[in-house]
Amino acid sequence: MDLYEYQARDLFTKHQVPTTSGAVCTTADEAEAIAQQIGGPVVVKAQVKTGGRGKAGGVKLAEDPADARAKADAILGMDIKGHTVHRVLVAEASDIAEEYYVSFLLDRTNRSFLAMASVEGGVDIEEVAATKPEALVRMRVDALEGVSPALAREITDAADFPEPIRAQVADILVDLWRTLTEEDATLVEVNPLVQTPDGTVLALDGKVTLDGNAMFRHPDHEALIDTEGTDPIELRAGELDLNYVKLDGSVGIIGNGAGLVMSTLDVVAYAGEEFGGVLPANFLDIGGGASAEVMANGLDIVLGDPGVEAVFVNVFGGITACDAVANGIVQAMTMLAERGEAVTKPIVCRIDGNNAEEGRRILQEAEHDLIELVETMDDAARRVAELAAARSAGK
Repeated sequence: MDLYEYQARDLFTKHQVPTTSGAVCTTADEAEAIAQQIGGPVVVKAQVKTGGRGKAGGVKLAEDPADARAKADAILGMDIKGHTVHRVLVAEASDIAEEYYVSFLLDRTNRSFLAMASVEGGVDIEEVAATKPEALVRMRVDALEGVSPALAREITDAADFPEPIRAQVADILVDLWRTLTEEDATLVEVNPLVQTPDGTVLALDGKVTLDGNAMFRHPDHEALIDTEGTDPIELRAGELDLNYVKLDGSVGIIGNGAGLVMSTLDVVAYAGEEFGGVLPANFLDIGGGASAEVMANGLDIVLGDPGVEAVFVNVFGGITACDAVANGIVQAMTMLAERGEAVTKPIVCRIDGNNAEEGRRILQEAEHDLIELVETMDDAARRVAELAAARSAGK
C-alpha cells in the first residue's frame, strides 16, 4: 500500500526522523489556518501518488497565510497525471543548502534489503541511476542484522556525504530503518533529504510503501487506506479478504492460485484478439479453499463490475478437490440468488486436476443455463471472449 506524502511524514515523525512542521487539509480556508499557525513562509504541496508534482504546478511556495489560501485554492482539484488533488500538505518552508537522497527497500531478487544513497538528490533518482550510476551507492542490508550505527556510517561514507553532517545522516538512516521494520514497510524513501544553511539535516519529502500482508499486525494502518483513490470494487474485495485487482477489460476472471490466474489473464487476452480485442476485467485469486461462501463472494465481486460481460472460472483442483469446487460454484449461484443478486451473465468453467470428472458431473447435473463447461483452458478462454464480445455488441 503506497502512502501519501503527509502519511509518510507522520510515520517519520513517529520514529524520530526529523522533518518540518505541517498539516494536511482539504480546503483553502484550512490551508490559510495552518499557515497562520506555522507563521512565516510555507510550501503548499498537492497530495497525489505520482511524481512530477512540481513540474505540474502542484507544489507552490506561499509567503503568508493569505497567499497559502490562494495557492491551495489553485492546487485543489488539479489533475496531475490522471490523479485529482483532494488534499494539500501545508508545511513550513525550509531554506535548502544541499539536497540528498536515501532509501531502504525490499530486494526480492536477492532475498534481502537494499540501502541506496546519493548526494545528488532532489531529482528523479532513476535519472541519476541511468546517467551517473557511480553517484548512487547501493548496499545490501541483511534482514536479521539490520542497520546498526556502524553500517549507517558505512553507507554515509560510501555515498561521500559531507563530513560535518555524516553523523546526522547516519542517525537518520537508523531511524528510517526502524520505520521500515516496525511499520512492516517494503520501501522507505526520502528525496530530498536536505541540509539547511545552518547545517541541520531534514527529510522534506518521503515515500513509504507498506506491506498489505502485514496489516493484521497494524490495526492503525487501516486509517491509511486510500478510499478516494482506490476503486470501490477493490475496496469491497479487500473487506471480503479477496485477492482482487481491477483491470479494464470485459471478461471477469476467477481462479485458484496466483500463477494460474496470471496465466488465465494472458490466455484470455490472446484469445480476445480474435474478437476485437477482448481483455480481462480483473485479477481474482480465491486461493486453495474455494468454499461456497468464498466462491459466492468472488462471483459477487466480479459480477458487480458493470464492465464485465462474461466470467471465466478457471480452477485446478489440488488440496481442494474439484468436486468441492464444483459444489461451491453451484451453492454460490443459490446463495447469490438468495441475496437478491441473481446471475445474468454467462459463466464459462474449466475444471481440471484432483477429482475433475466428479466436479464436471456436479456442474452438468446442476443444469444452470448460464454455466457452460469447457474442457481445456485455451478453448474456455476463446469461448468466454466470444460471449463477452457478443454481449458488448448487443448493447
